[in-house]
Amino acid sequence: MKRRRQGRRTAWGLALCGALLVAGNATAQSEIPRTASPPGAKLYFITPEDGASVSSPVTVRFGLSGMGVAPAGVDHPSTGHHHLIIDAPPPPADRPVPADANHVHFGKGQTEVTIELSPGRHTLQLVLGDKLHVPHDPPVMSERITITAE
Repeated sequence: MKRRRQGRRTAWGLALCGALLVAGNATAQSEIPRTASPPGAKLYFITPEDGASVSSPVTVRFGLSGMGVAPAGVDHPSTGHHHLIIDAPPPPADRPVPADANHVHFGKGQTEVTIELSPGRHTLQLVLGDKLHVPHDPPVMSERITITAE
């Protein structure tokens, strides 16, 4: 009987620890320091243009003014690295940009990419991230463009 109570206490203790970890993670994520962006910084697409019809694969070139490009992990003032958002809304500005098929990271400082797109309409948007992949404050984002892959 004593072992059974101890097992229940252990399970309850583990559940409580898990809940505290989740709460701690939520607090830690909301308190991620943001890197300031300079006034007038602008992120944009060089190619393709909004409304363009393209053949896949398509080369996407990123433009940036008022800031510089640096790889992820590099802490240099007024710099960041690109993230391409494909067919998704912009990510939350107070957390690192996710890494998945819709959120492509360019942490080595790349300024262009050739991507395969299925036939049809697609939206593209650029978001600049700091050394930790967190959007700057205020965020430096391009306009969202729509292209059609043929």
